Amino acid sequence: MDFATVLGRIAERLERQGEPFALVGGLGLAALGFTRSTLDLDLLVPARAQDAVVALMEELGYETLHRSSGFSNHLHADEAFGRVDFVYVRGDTEAKIFANASKMEGPDGAEVLVPRPEHLAAMKVLAMKNDPGRRLQDLADIARLLTLKDIDRDAVRAAFERYGMLGSWDELERDRPD
Repeated sequence: MDFATVLGRIAERLERQGEPFALVGGLGLAALGFTRSTLDLDLLVPARAQDAVVALMEELGYETLHRSSGFSNHLHADEAFGRVDFVYVRGDTEAKIFANASKMEGPDGAEVLVPRPEHLAAMKVLAMKNDPGRRLQDLADIARLLTLKDIDRDAVRAAFERYGMLGSWDELERDRPD
């Protein structure tokens, strides 16, 4: 997948519509210095933009694989354009994430917003809750995020508690290097 080209096409349209977006998922982790293999582009946008985002993706030739109030997944027949997943946020969550996001270097040096590490971790906790098959990869990603000196560990723990996954938090704490 040509991440830079795909991100550029989507970013240009969202910016023209006045909608903020942030890089999350594997590329969000990479912007924070944690590289790992990823096959898709994950973006976070306000929920109010969902109809426009889905229309944009279909206009760009993507098939909408799934759509719910919190997520949509899109796949292009051309592997160079690949899969793009969107996370939709609203209310206080939207306000907190975008107010605290930082501009960082994304694919091919593009400047993009990236949420705070604790927000990325919370998204991964929710992803694990919704799809337990993601648990090992997401726990590994969260463990990496927890090594950042400025991460709010209490906020990450609160996400595990909010989603009923304190056992996984305890596992991370037990395996934490001293």
